[in-house]
Amino acid sequence: MSALFRQDELSSVAARHASAMKIGAPARRRLWSLVAFCLLLLALGMVEAEFSVSRIVSGLSRLGDFALLMIPPEPGPNLPVYLSALGETLAIALLGTLIAAVVAFPLSVLAARNVLPLWIVRFILRRTFDSIRGVDTLIWALIWIGVVGLGPFAGVLAIATADIGALAKLFSETIETADQKPVEGIRSTGGTGAQEFRYGVLPQVLPVIASQILYYFESNTRSATIIGIVGAGGIGLHLSEQIRTLEWQRVAFIVLMILIIVSVIDYVSSILRAAITGAKPV
Repeated sequence: MSALFRQDELSSVAARHASAMKIGAPARRRLWSLVAFCLLLLALGMVEAEFSVSRIVSGLSRLGDFALLMIPPEPGPNLPVYLSALGETLAIALLGTLIAAVVAFPLSVLAARNVLPLWIVRFILRRTFDSIRGVDTLIWALIWIGVVGLGPFAGVLAIATADIGALAKLFSETIETADQKPVEGIRSTGGTGAQEFRYGVLPQVLPVIASQILYYFESNTRSATIIGIVGAGGIGLHLSEQIRTLEWQRVAFIVLMILIIVSVIDYVSSILRAAITGAKPV
């Protein structure tokens, strides 16, 4: 009976809003044209990438051979060296993220529409953010290695530079979505613009910004591993060396170390983000 009632109710709603719920012939043509265009792009991309099922099938057996060579994972005599390098990777990720957050926050305030209404300043800053984050962290690592030399300092600068653009964009969008009612209340009592931001906007956006910083720290732990391969310090350098010398058991051990530390950071970050935002941890 209830199912029949729901069906009658749906029919009634469809009858009252027929024009809104009906997809006309022009809309259907546009939809199918878009689907066909996407499929064409997919086919062209697969051809350009020389996609081959036979190569995948033949490569799976080689992948299995590598997996067998990795068992059992063992560090050899280099466990203290690997642990020290892993700590260096965490330090690179943490320092790079913190530097990026400190630099990005004031820039994001200037780029927020509801804080600084000067469109020319906002336009220049937004395009600068796009330019910075358009260059991958690995490319920034190669640039900074050429500037300051090999080592973890180049890794910190690479992560910080890449994250400034991304975090500034996220922070500015977060500030723009803040509820304006507290700001209007402070303004009605004669508060200054700085007071409006300090007491009306900042308490709303700080939990979200802190959550975003934690997420980027978690992501940068993986990035710090990758840039270590090109000489920016950390565990990535040792991973690259063991792959080149075909020490697959040590490769497996290093990869296992990275997976464990990333999982731990992910778990701790989810708890901290939940505590900050009030949501349930995942």
